[in-house]
Amino acid sequence: MADFLPQGGTEAARLVMQEARAGSATGLILIGIEGAPVTDLARISVAVAASLREADLFSVVAGGQAALADTDQADLFARRYLLAPAEFDTPSLRRGLEGLLRQLRSSTAPLAIQFGLADPPGAFLALIRTWIGTSQVRTIDGAWFAPDTDRALLLARTRAGGMDVPAQETATAVIEAAFRAANPGPARLLVAGPAVFARDAARAIKGDVHRIAIVSTTLVVLLLWWRFRSPLVIAAIAAPVVFSVAVAVVAVQAAYGTVHGVALGFGATMLGVSVDYPVLMIGHRKRGEPAAATRARIGPAFILAVITATLGLAAMVLSGFPGLAQLGVFAAVGLATAAAATWWLLPRLVVAANLAPVAAGNPAWLLRVERLRQGRLLGLLPVLAAAGWLGAIGGPAWEGDLANLSPVPAASRALDAELRGALGAPDVGQILILRGRDPEAVLVAQEALLPLLDSLRNEGVIAGAEFATRLLPSAAVQSARIAALPDPLTLAARLEQARDGLPFRPGAFQPFLDAVAASRGMAPLRPADLAGSPIAARLDPLLFQRDGAWQGPVVLAGVSDPARLAAALAGHRGVVYVDMRAELGGILSGYTARAWRWLGWSGLAVLLVLAIGLRDPMRVMRVLGAVGAALLVTVAALTAAGVRLSLIHLVALQLVAGVGLDYALFFTRRQLDAEERARTLRTLVTCNGMTLLTFGLLAACQTPLLRDIGVTVAAGALLAMAFSFLFAGQAPSEDLA
Repeated sequence: MADFLPQGGTEAARLVMQEARAGSATGLILIGIEGAPVTDLARISVAVAASLREADLFSVVAGGQAALADTDQADLFARRYLLAPAEFDTPSLRRGLEGLLRQLRSSTAPLAIQFGLADPPGAFLALIRTWIGTSQVRTIDGAWFAPDTDRALLLARTRAGGMDVPAQETATAVIEAAFRAANPGPARLLVAGPAVFARDAARAIKGDVHRIAIVSTTLVVLLLWWRFRSPLVIAAIAAPVVFSVAVAVVAVQAAYGTVHGVALGFGATMLGVSVDYPVLMIGHRKRGEPAAATRARIGPAFILAVITATLGLAAMVLSGFPGLAQLGVFAAVGLATAAAATWWLLPRLVVAANLAPVAAGNPAWLLRVERLRQGRLLGLLPVLAAAGWLGAIGGPAWEGDLANLSPVPAASRALDAELRGALGAPDVGQILILRGRDPEAVLVAQEALLPLLDSLRNEGVIAGAEFATRLLPSAAVQSARIAALPDPLTLAARLEQARDGLPFRPGAFQPFLDAVAASRGMAPLRPADLAGSPIAARLDPLLFQRDGAWQGPVVLAGVSDPARLAAALAGHRGVVYVDMRAELGGILSGYTARAWRWLGWSGLAVLLVLAIGLRDPMRVMRVLGAVGAALLVTVAALTAAGVRLSLIHLVALQLVAGVGLDYALFFTRRQLDAEERARTLRTLVTCNGMTLLTFGLLAACQTPLLRDIGVTVAAGALLAMAFSFLFAGQAPSEDLA
């Protein structure tokens, strides 16, 4: 869905869409292992992590004590006094030694022996805490566990972007294979995250489409067989539809250079409605009748139906949504092509094979059905009730949260939130973006923002923030720390004073003295020095180059007062505050409003065409009244069911309007005799049946997006048939000559 939306009209909106499409977070995979004893879970987790590191598909695989390999840990340890603040005056050293003594007498003695004697100021442990982040995981036998459950945890980030579905299929298959190879026994594997969402959504949509395509095609063919009793008729009906899809694909490819998957999938679904055109042509032909005679009878209604349906799609073409514009072009070209093939090519097949429906039969049954129109005023009751109720509640509710349009099931999103919370992986909602000509400029800008962020955290406006300079200070800060390091003699004297009265041997801290002396000769560590290393994978999402400029997002956590945050940032030039959810909602609502405006203009164009084509204000009112009634009652029914309407429903309602116009225009024709009226009714019932069999099955899909389309179009088409029969058709007492 993110790739289907526009770039956005503001800098913040464009940043949001870039991150949604290609941000490093899109490749994140959260892994949980549960359902076995803790020792087994730890063994399985360690084995899976080792396998994933060997696969070379992941830029990050974390799940151990420090989330860093030994070599990476050694690199950070060697540069600890450049990367983390430390105090070397005598009082600070004394406090560090006293703290170290307490650690040596506690359960953390092994860690104190490993790092503490070489680092009395504790710079390395502070640095490691920064690199690990806000995770509250426990460590058991070298594996991470959730803080409150016996669930082993791993975190991985794929090298490919999350929207690269084939790559995510491969990556998740490797995870599953690694889990099976670890002899899991009763243990269960859980995976979540954007990359898994993309994979699961693609699987779900593909599965739904394949299943529905097979079932609905079978049912439609059976319906056509029951109606026409001829395989040649079915083949003739299919020809314009298949031809229209092929031409539509070529047209979109020529116009946009590529065909978006959503446009292709939805477009092919929408063009299922175009099967009505050949059914209408064949269904109205009498046995032995020349093609010209059939076209003469249904021509005006047929042409008006095609023109109005195509004009109705102009709202999508001009909506400003790249994907929606493709969908509009696809559907418009497809409908026009299907109509043209039905008008000029199909009659040759029909006449050559003498294809026509079975006889209309005794029209006496028709009179009984048409008597229902005498109570057409009763048909206004649901329309008035729907209008009154919608007016009373202020209209239908519209969905402004893009996340709720996701094809990802709620259970999968809940698992993601659960694993994300346990791992301390940020759920990026509000970020600050800083830009610079190079990485150093971005790091310096972030450091200038540090006092404000600390102040906001102290005020409770934010709970914390994660950004690049926390992990890698600017070269200027590192140089200042190097310059502040005391010379060996001064440091040795201070350390001796600090050690006075404490039970440490005189030479115990020689590694510390050597490390400080070595640090004095080091050059500042820069991002380029980390390129290709596992350490860089931790930094890359927070400092990267895009569109010729370097960017450094500041990921905010626990924002309690967005207004106060925005006000505090107002005086800082070059800082872009982005509320991801608000921006996505703004993009959605803004462009939906634009789509509504264009829908209004296309509606006026349809009205003009109907006025010219029908040349009868009363008939125009009947047609528009039938379509409008169907749309109104459909919207009211969806709203009453608790559905929040979205852009997807807007597309579906345009389909309802298209099929409704077909029904109403054919019902409102000036019929010549009862047999012709019977053919019209039976043919339109056949068309409506095909629509219900196609879109009604979509309503049973697992994918919410497809289900919304199916429910809307199926309900709307059924209502359009009923209201077109009541309002657009003529009662038996009216002059039908």
